[in-house]
Amino acid sequence: MGTNAAPETKAVTVHAKGSSQRKTAALKLLRQPFLVLAIIFIFALLAIFIIFPLFKIGRLSLTDDKGVFTLEGVKEIFSNRSYWQTFWNSIKLGLIVACISTFVGYIFAYATTRVKMPGGGFFKSMATLPIISPPFILSLSMIFLFGRQGLITKGLLHIEDFDVYGLPSLILVQSVSFFPVAYLTLTGILESIDSSVEDAALNLGASRWHIFRTVTLPLSVPGIASSFLLVFIQSLEDFSNPAVIAGRYTTLAVEAYRLITGMYDTRGGSILAIMLLVPTLIAFLLQKYWLNGKSFVTVTGKPAQQRKKTSDPHIVWPFFVICLLISLFIILLYGTVFIGAFVKTWGINYHLTLDHFRYVFSLGWDSLRNSIVLSTLATPITGILGMVIAYLVVRKKFPGRRVMEFTSMLTSAIPGTVLGIGYILAFNQKPFLFTGTAFILIMAFTFRNMPVGIESGTSTLMQIDKSIEEASTSLGAGSGSTFLKITLPLLKQAFFSGLVYSFVRSMTAVSSIIFLVSPRWNVATTRIFSLFEISKYSDAAAYSIIMIAVILVAISILNFLVLKGGGKKQQKEGKRA
Repeated sequence: MGTNAAPETKAVTVHAKGSSQRKTAALKLLRQPFLVLAIIFIFALLAIFIIFPLFKIGRLSLTDDKGVFTLEGVKEIFSNRSYWQTFWNSIKLGLIVACISTFVGYIFAYATTRVKMPGGGFFKSMATLPIISPPFILSLSMIFLFGRQGLITKGLLHIEDFDVYGLPSLILVQSVSFFPVAYLTLTGILESIDSSVEDAALNLGASRWHIFRTVTLPLSVPGIASSFLLVFIQSLEDFSNPAVIAGRYTTLAVEAYRLITGMYDTRGGSILAIMLLVPTLIAFLLQKYWLNGKSFVTVTGKPAQQRKKTSDPHIVWPFFVICLLISLFIILLYGTVFIGAFVKTWGINYHLTLDHFRYVFSLGWDSLRNSIVLSTLATPITGILGMVIAYLVVRKKFPGRRVMEFTSMLTSAIPGTVLGIGYILAFNQKPFLFTGTAFILIMAFTFRNMPVGIESGTSTLMQIDKSIEEASTSLGAGSGSTFLKITLPLLKQAFFSGLVYSFVRSMTAVSSIIFLVSPRWNVATTRIFSLFEISKYSDAAAYSIIMIAVILVAISILNFLVLKGGGKKQQKEGKRA
């Protein structure tokens, strides 16, 4: 009796203590009405623009025309062998691209973080170039180089019946498009490994290969797995490249689009969207929650000397040659599109002309202007909302905090095609009649791109001492004032990353808005897609070049306003003080 009473009493005490802490947190929250309103407002936005569209997809998939629950539509899709083949095609493509992209990304990441080789900055630029380019540009370059009128196939090899469309070209295009995702992830992991661990092994006489095999590679495992899953998700949800260059190799994202727009089968498209959502959601959960609980990073908080990069010729030159060859191939792809924008008819008439640019600035200007306007409007909304959610999740305790974190990050796992279908179903009738308006496109951009800003803000906030904000609060400042004057300036770099990502992804979005555009609000990417469908490749090339120029100018402006502008302001305030 006596031995059993003690644990029970202890459990009751712990439960009472936890209940008391929750009550105290609730009372503190109620004393901040602005904070309560912000939490309610964000929950409302997440419910309307994330949960509600997914609910509409699920409801349509599992009901008939009268709204009665039925599995007939699911049975019809699942009994069709061609749709299962399309599903396995998508999985196969995702796995192959994830393996290749992770391997190439690791080579670039290791070369730029561990090897002292010439042209390091150049290779970093080449590894990030595909991120800022329109989604069709690499497929377009493959057609220019290896199509029936290709510069290499017909011009150099005199092959006139070569079929560039299919799985090999799709794998190549997606691998080049998505290896920067793996590179950026793996660079962060490799830079976070304490250099003293590798230096100690080197001082004990271990070879570079032995250190890599027994120390560096095992410590990189979380980053490798994370980048693999991220690229796998990107490949599964990719619409633009399979739509242009996959040929007869069908994927779920494209098939769902064709089912809805070509056969007007919204229910069938919704079921395919769910088939696409399941593997991406599983990969997201593995990457987000399982891998985050497995850390092999060796950062101890103790001072560490600057990492010494190896300069051994037998290591430097192989990495240099590999990175150079891949970089030259990337330059070939982008250079081909650049040249293609200035020639009259690719493969037939190579005389230089500006006609394609005149076409963009005359007949195609409205779409390009819409892209710039909508992206400009969505970018600050996405950046600020991402920072606010990151602040609430990391710094505040309130009921439903974990639900807010999970829901706000969910769109990074939702393929763009799925999100677009959900928005069409959710916002095509009262009380949310937004179809055909600029508002629905801005919301699609905002909630599609928000997770990156949240992730950046969360990581930065975890490194900022809470006492800075607590000092502001103790001096009488409210939560809103503290966030605007203290926290947000400290999140400047994360805020800038969120803004840049949001603008670039909004300008280059296709799958998430392909169902949402209207004659009034058409955008550049859908206009480029329509040019592919009528084989006006040089016009598409001119569009792509102009879009890259717009994106680079926008990044420079954001860099000046957020980083340099903020730095000058702080310097002036410091002088006044």
